[in-house]
Amino acid sequence: MNTSSSPGTRVALITGGAQGIGRGITDYLIARDWCVAIIDIDEEAIEEMRTRHDAETLLAIAASVSDESAVNEAFERITQWQGRLDLLINNAGPADPYCGPLESLSLERWHHWLDNHLTGAFLCSRAAIPLLRPTQGSIIHMASTRALQSEPESEGYAASKGGLLALTHAMATSLGPDIRVNAICPGWIETGEHQKAANRKTPSHDETDRQQHPVGRVGHPDDIAALVAFLAGPEAGFITGQHFPVDGGMTRKMIYAE
Repeated sequence: MNTSSSPGTRVALITGGAQGIGRGITDYLIARDWCVAIIDIDEEAIEEMRTRHDAETLLAIAASVSDESAVNEAFERITQWQGRLDLLINNAGPADPYCGPLESLSLERWHHWLDNHLTGAFLCSRAAIPLLRPTQGSIIHMASTRALQSEPESEGYAASKGGLLALTHAMATSLGPDIRVNAICPGWIETGEHQKAANRKTPSHDETDRQQHPVGRVGHPDDIAALVAFLAGPEAGFITGQHFPVDGGMTRKMIYAE
């Protein structure tokens, strides 16, 4: 067991932590003196993260969260690395929500979303519980505003994210008072600059993109990371079983066809 971290150092595990929102949260927490372990299926993105942070503050593991044995092996490494866990963020899963016409959706494609988003969250949460109980830690499921509203042909994604909301209140009831469980529902979060080098792009948003949001802009990974940090902290000690849309107000905006 690595005991080099100070007694006050908090440790987080972020699944899907090498790209997108997960990468933004990883950088945000490390900048605030957390030690962070990440699990990601993309080995190229994992290697990039290893070059961005030192081995004492980042443990990067290439694995699929839908693979039970791989998840168990990852948790063995995390336990050996820091010997504790204060926060689990279940963020992994394919970001593309579109599945095509429901009548032609294959069972394999259906499992593409559910296995990675929902089953992965179950497997990682189950493995994390023995580490989170001693620290009075918390779990955050990364759901989506698509769990609350939809565009056509997104059934697999919507079902998996909706399942995370149900899992949130069920787990909060079962695991309290030792472990708090909440969910975040991101809206349009621009992650172009938070991808691996091969996929990175500079964001370009027009006035319509910005003004359709009541706050007047598209979201940034730091908008999600700031809420993660709050929900993981003592100030949120009375909050569990809840879900929080972070979408610039879009889900509260009435839209009529002109």
